[in-house]
Amino acid sequence: MHNPIRWMGRWSVAPALVLLAALAIGGPCQPAWSQDPQPTAEPTTQEPTAEAPGEPAQASAPEEAAALPEEAGTEATADAASGRSESMQWVDEHIFDLDRGWLLLVVLIFCGSVVFWIAHARSGRPVKVRKIAGLEAVDEAVGRATEMGRSVLYIPGIQDINEIQTIASMTVLARVSRTAAEYDAKVEVPTSRSLVMTTARETVQAAYLSAGRPDAYNQDLIYYVTDEQFGYVAYLQGLMVREKPAACFYMGAFYAESLILAETGNSIGAIQVAGTAMPAQLPFFVAACDYTLIGEEFFAASAYLSGSPEELGSLKGQDMGKMIVGGLLILGVILTTLASATGSEVLQHFVDFLTQNVLT
Repeated sequence: MHNPIRWMGRWSVAPALVLLAALAIGGPCQPAWSQDPQPTAEPTTQEPTAEAPGEPAQASAPEEAAALPEEAGTEATADAASGRSESMQWVDEHIFDLDRGWLLLVVLIFCGSVVFWIAHARSGRPVKVRKIAGLEAVDEAVGRATEMGRSVLYIPGIQDINEIQTIASMTVLARVSRTAAEYDAKVEVPTSRSLVMTTARETVQAAYLSAGRPDAYNQDLIYYVTDEQFGYVAYLQGLMVREKPAACFYMGAFYAESLILAETGNSIGAIQVAGTAMPAQLPFFVAACDYTLIGEEFFAASAYLSGSPEELGSLKGQDMGKMIVGGLLILGVILTTLASATGSEVLQHFVDFLTQNVLT
């Protein structure tokens, strides 16, 4: 016995599919019951008329009836063609923009490279990532602090935890804390946001636990100072002058306080490692610090330190995307130069296509 619900569902879906097919092929249609009724001509009887001599004979009724279906078929074909063209035009205008096809190709290549490198890293094959000097110097800086019997000062920027640079700073803090736990050094983390303090405490505690030294963790060394920018910097400056930490890490988002912190740390003779994605503050860190993570190096620290296949694969895939964009820019510059020097219309057309369709 058939299931009545399935039977009803099957036959209720069928009209909808037929209607969608009609819309896709013939364009918008109007149901038969919604059309205005057309008056039908009543049959009339005509009396035979005598044909005048020398005049051509008129078409008989059966011949006229045979010509009507041909005209109707021609009109139906024209309507169907116009309906299909309107449907295709609607698709081009509302669903696909063929002028942006190159963007789709670049996105597919970029995503494909990320997936490929993640699979490559998961297979156990090595993924080469160049060494970042600032991260390699973590062991040196913490080891020096241990030898001198001084503390390690870690400053995670002045922004809240919703800032991506602060999140990246927590990754570096985990590495610094684990190294300090292994070397039995003290890490002090003053913060300017309460949520950053909470996150830093969890990060340092997890690092000490992974190093097998949970008893050495002291949450009082991770504390909140103030939200005020220069009040926070004044406290840090006084702390650095009094305590004279052997190593100072500046990782996160910084503004005008970058030069104040870097100059103070340089005056006390500390090893300084800085990392930020703020272009206006990078010159001060480069001039006054021993090591500086510049822009992408700071964000790549997570993959570099963790060694996770997913993060390493994503990092390599992003590098492939940057190479593609850089190659297109170089190609555009070369072709523009040649087109201006030679006056070639072919090169100029290619440059216009490259700038208006590919690089826009």
